[in-house]
Amino acid sequence: MSALRTPPPPPSPPTGEDAGDAGYSKRLRPRHMTMIAIGGAIGTGLFLGTGGRLATTGPSLALAYALCGIFAFLVVRALGELVVHRPSSGAFVSYARELMGEKGAYAAGWTYFLCWATTGMADITAAATYARFWSVFTHVPQWMLALVALALVLGVNLISVRYFGETEFWFSVVKVGALVAFMAVAVFLVATRHPVGGQVPGLATITDHGGLFPAGFLPVLLVMQGVVFAYAGLELCGIAAGETEDAHMIVPKVLRTIMWRIALFYVGSVVLLALLLPHTAYSADQSPFVTVFTRLGVPGAAGVMNLVVLTAALSSLNSGLYATGRVLRSMAVAGSAPRFTARMNRGRVPYGGILLTASFGVLGVGLNYVMPAQAFEVVINVASICVLGTWGMIMICSLLLWHRARRGLATRPAYRLPGAPYTQAVTLLFLLGVLALMSVDRGVGAMTVLAVPVVVGALVGGWFLVRRRVAEAARGATAATGSGSRRGPGVS
Repeated sequence: MSALRTPPPPPSPPTGEDAGDAGYSKRLRPRHMTMIAIGGAIGTGLFLGTGGRLATTGPSLALAYALCGIFAFLVVRALGELVVHRPSSGAFVSYARELMGEKGAYAAGWTYFLCWATTGMADITAAATYARFWSVFTHVPQWMLALVALALVLGVNLISVRYFGETEFWFSVVKVGALVAFMAVAVFLVATRHPVGGQVPGLATITDHGGLFPAGFLPVLLVMQGVVFAYAGLELCGIAAGETEDAHMIVPKVLRTIMWRIALFYVGSVVLLALLLPHTAYSADQSPFVTVFTRLGVPGAAGVMNLVVLTAALSSLNSGLYATGRVLRSMAVAGSAPRFTARMNRGRVPYGGILLTASFGVLGVGLNYVMPAQAFEVVINVASICVLGTWGMIMICSLLLWHRARRGLATRPAYRLPGAPYTQAVTLLFLLGVLALMSVDRGVGAMTVLAVPVVVGALVGGWFLVRRRVAEAARGATAATGSGSRRGPGVS
C-alpha cells in the first residue's frame, strides 16, 4: 500500500503549460518511444481481428488496410505537429483545451477514455481466447482468464513509467520480431511453393477462390470500422512525449519511419496470408498467423505464435492503461474528471486514472461471462466509434492550429502535416464515411451506431455536472500563475 501513497504536491508548471503535465518523471528514452509507437498499433486488431475480416472480405482486405493506413498516417502526422508545437502528457486533450477550450478538452478526453476502456475489454477477451489455445486452459472459464490478464497488466502499470516503458519495449520487440519472422517464412513458402495444409501457396489461392473480391465490393467498405480499430494506438507516441526528454526532436524522428513500418506489417502480412491459404481457411475465433502454422504442421510453431499474439493483447492493454491514466489526470486537474484520477503514487504514476480504466476492464470480464462468443465483436464496434471520434478531434485541433497560424496567433513548427487544411478536411470526411458505413451494416455495427446519441447525451449531461468545477479550476490556475495555464477560449 505504501506504493500508492500520494507524494508531496509537485511544483506548479511553468506559465503557459498544461497544469496536468507537472510531476511526471522524464524516464522514457528514444528506444521506448519508437517501440511504443510501433507496438501501440500492432495489437489485437491485427493478430485476432484479421482472421475474421479475411474470412468475410477475402484478399481485398489488404486494400482496406492500405486505405486506412493512409489516413492513419495523416492523423499521426497531425498529432506529431501538435506534439512538436508543445509536448504534453495530456496529448490531444491538452491541445483541445488550448485550441477549443474546456468543452473540447472534456469531449476529447472522455471519448478517448471510452476508446481505451472498450479496447481494454477487447484485449482481455482476446487474451482469454488465445490462452484457451492450450489444452491446460481449455476448461478454465473465459471470464477467469480475462480477469487474470487484467490483474497482471494492472500491476505492471502501477509501478512506474520506467517499468511501463521497458515492458512495452520488450512486448513490442516480441511482436515485431514475430511478424518479421512470419513474413520471412511466408515469403519462403510462396517462393518455393511449399504446400501449407495441402494448399500450394501463390496467386491460385486468390484466383481459384473468388478472386480479389470473393464477396463483392460492399464487404470491403463495411469492414473499414474494424480496420480503423486495428490502427488504434498510433497516437500513443503523442502521450508518451510528455514523459520524454527532448520530445520535439525525438518525435519527428520516430514518426518519419513509423508509418512505412506499420504499412509493411499490416498490408504485407495480409497479402502474404492471402497467398498462403484461401480466405475460407481463416476464422474469427483464431489468429490467422496461428492458423497458418497449424496448417503448416511445424511442431510447436503454432504454440509459439499463439504466445506472441497473447503478448500483443497484453501489450495493447498495457498501453491503454498507461494512456488513459495520463489523459484522465490532465482532465482531473482541469476539473472535468473525478478528483481521485489526478492522484499520483511515489513512482509518479497517475494511479487513480489507471484504476478507473481497469474497473471498466472488470465489466469486460463480466461480458466474457455473459456472452463469451460475442464479447470481442461487441466491444470492438464500440471502440471503433471512439477511435473515429479521437482521430476526428486530433484533426480538428490540427485544423485550428493551422487557422491560428494563418491569423498570426500561433507559429506552426517545421515538422507539420502536409497539405493543410485540405488533408484535415479529407480525413474528417473519411471518418464520417466510415461511421455512415457502420450505420448501414447489419448486426452489431448498426446497433452500436444507434448508441451514439446515448453517448453524446451522456457527455452533454456530464458537462453540466462538471462545468462549475472546471470554471473553478481555471480561476485557480489563473490566480496561481498570474496569466494562467493553457485553458483555451474559456468555460461556459
